Amino acid sequence: MPTKKSKYDKNAFYFFTITCYKWLQLFEITNFYDHIYNWFDILKYYGVKIVSYVIMPNHLHAIIFVPDNIKIKLRNDKQEVKIAYANRLIGTGKRFMAYEIVKRLKKNNQKNILNILREGVDKLQSKKGKLHQVFQPSFDLKILLTEKFLVQKINYIHKNPITKKWNLADDYRNYKYSSAGFYELEKYQGYEIEHYLKVL
Repeated sequence: MPTKKSKYDKNAFYFFTITCYKWLQLFEITNFYDHIYNWFDILKYYGVKIVSYVIMPNHLHAIIFVPDNIKIKLRNDKQEVKIAYANRLIGTGKRFMAYEIVKRLKKNNQKNILNILREGVDKLQSKKGKLHQVFQPSFDLKILLTEKFLVQKINYIHKNPITKKWNLADDYRNYKYSSAGFYELEKYQGYEIEHYLKVL
């Protein structure tokens, strides 16, 4: 845990990534974008702000803001509790998304993919009743302690659709499943988020 105090100690931004199992393009195959927006709505209900996001065919990057007055029981180390809370929110979201992805795969008769997800469950999880490994077991979660790091991650998220092997848009600002247009275009018709400066 960082011990150095900053203006973000009480009002923290978090960057996270959720990746589909074996990088399978499950979000695209199941047309899952609407369900991720529904999950964002749930996060908002609990007081979390969505600051930036991009939904790729097989992974999701996002930055959320967890305010200090969020309704959780705080112990001595408030920051540690909030990180645990962010972990719990994202972990719970992953579980509910996994159920819905499996449901859609079954509806679309995607037997080959369902077999891959079944084979991905380890013995211990299988004994606990888990049937499918929809996501990579862990997810990346980082606290963003400076505005420079925050802006860097926002830019990274927004340019994801045109980096490396991806060629999902001629202009990253026009990628449909991203908040890039919110920050960089006059007209934005994507999912409603909040500018990080307004959140601060």
